[in-house]
Amino acid sequence: MAKPVSVLFVCMGNICRSPTAEGVFRRRVAAAGLSGRFVIDSAGTHGYHVGEPPDQRSMEYASRRGYDLSAQRSRKVTALDFEDFDHLLAMDHDNLALLRAACPPQHRHKLGLMMAHATRSAADVVPDPYYGGSQGFDLVLDYLEDAADGLLATLNKK
Repeated sequence: MAKPVSVLFVCMGNICRSPTAEGVFRRRVAAAGLSGRFVIDSAGTHGYHVGEPPDQRSMEYASRRGYDLSAQRSRKVTALDFEDFDHLLAMDHDNLALLRAACPPQHRHKLGLMMAHATRSAADVVPDPYYGGSQGFDLVLDYLEDAADGLLATLNKK
């Protein structure tokens, strides 16, 4: 059996966007019957919330669409992540720049933006909903569902 493809979703604090991306992608992979082919995780570029569950609003809006994020706990990206993961996908340009700055040169090809895999949206980033209203959490889900579908299609071809 081939080595599982490993994907790490990354945002700033690992309590809104990246845990949502993890939950969405995990469910898409399971629905396709491919759970054994993937290792899926999320992390933050900052350690503000290490050990905490996702933001309550993220869990609430995800739950409305059938995603359970409750078992996840925030963690910070580590040096080993650059070695261990095949793909490290940032939610925005700021977090991608932070990943690039920390990433050893031989692993930079693994870095990218999550929204590069979107097929229905022209947005290039997943906006941070933390300081906004509830509509931001729905938008994050819309974008991540789109990008997760595109990512799964791309990775499933390999």
